[in-house]
Amino acid sequence: MANVKGSALSSRVLWVQLNHGEPGMDRLLPQCSAELRANIERGISKATWYPLEQFIELITNVDRIFGKGDLSLVHELARHGADANLTTIYRLFYKVGTTHWILGRAVRLWSAHYDTGVLEVLTRGPKTAVLKIRDFDTPHRVHCMSVAGWCQRSVELSGGNEVKTIETKCRTRGDEWCQIESTWE
Repeated sequence: MANVKGSALSSRVLWVQLNHGEPGMDRLLPQCSAELRANIERGISKATWYPLEQFIELITNVDRIFGKGDLSLVHELARHGADANLTTIYRLFYKVGTTHWILGRAVRLWSAHYDTGVLEVLTRGPKTAVLKIRDFDTPHRVHCMSVAGWCQRSVELSGGNEVKTIETKCRTRGDEWCQIESTWE
């Protein structure tokens, strides 16, 4: 079973707190499994590994409670996660690095955030990148959608405008790997 660093969960909890306050947390917590609820109440540690199941459960619950229940909120949550996690410790990189350089760093940082899978970033021109996720133990639509949202916001933070990010392949649809293509101006 795949694991994810707590920073991915904590940014989604922070989104609920910022957008819905204590009443929102009061709506969310009863909908969570006992394990996830205990972790949230204890305080998610950004540096601790958590089961990917809890990441998926948290996002799915947030989407159902505060969105339409159709996973359309996943993208916004991922963008918020990028803002919460990338504009703090990595903000200097975004000031000096190009978009391709930033996405290339994601390859090196993948194993710091997931304990399974490999991320590859390919370049198809000066304003195009292709992200491939290979060998991820537990593929899930929510995870792929989250990576796509993170990618879009990362490109924006590094100077890209009019960013378009689409998922062209996904293991949950029978493809051999998951693939996200991003273009920008």
